[in-house]
Amino acid sequence: MKKFLAVVIAGLFTLTAGANAASAEALKVGLVELQKAVFESDAGKRARADFDSLVKSKQASIEEKGKSIEKLRADMEKQAAVISPDAKKAKIEEIERLERDFQRLVADSQAEIKKKEGELLGEIYKELRDVISKIGQEDGLSLILEYNEGGVLYSNKSLDITDRVIKRYNEAKASKK
Repeated sequence: MKKFLAVVIAGLFTLTAGANAASAEALKVGLVELQKAVFESDAGKRARADFDSLVKSKQASIEEKGKSIEKLRADMEKQAAVISPDAKKAKIEEIERLERDFQRLVADSQAEIKKKEGELLGEIYKELRDVISKIGQEDGLSLILEYNEGGVLYSNKSLDITDRVIKRYNEAKASKK
């Protein structure tokens, strides 16, 4: 009886191990570097160029405003000894008002840049997710993980579908034109 029970238990372990191996083989996983796909796709490169252009124009505007405030401050300091106290007070108030406007300009520019980045990249992320889903369905993948965000510490490079995603996305965008 003990031998029979040992054989049954050993058989169950063998069957369980075989079932686990079969289910592991059925699980197909793909990996994608979503950020790489965004920034290396044609649309992502255009979005980055548009974004960089906006940032440069905002920086130029901010720098120009800052320089004009510094010039006013320097002029006031040069004239401090020769202008009346009322004129000095008026200049100080003007400079303080301009500094508040400057701070508002900086805050508004940062908000506009953040909003524009969301607009530019949001649509690309959405479209890439659609492409990734289609590739996953076509390849019969059970799961697609985001390489950087998913906590993947190691993977076989053959699981990486990022380049296919970029190529498919560029083709899809080109065919829409």
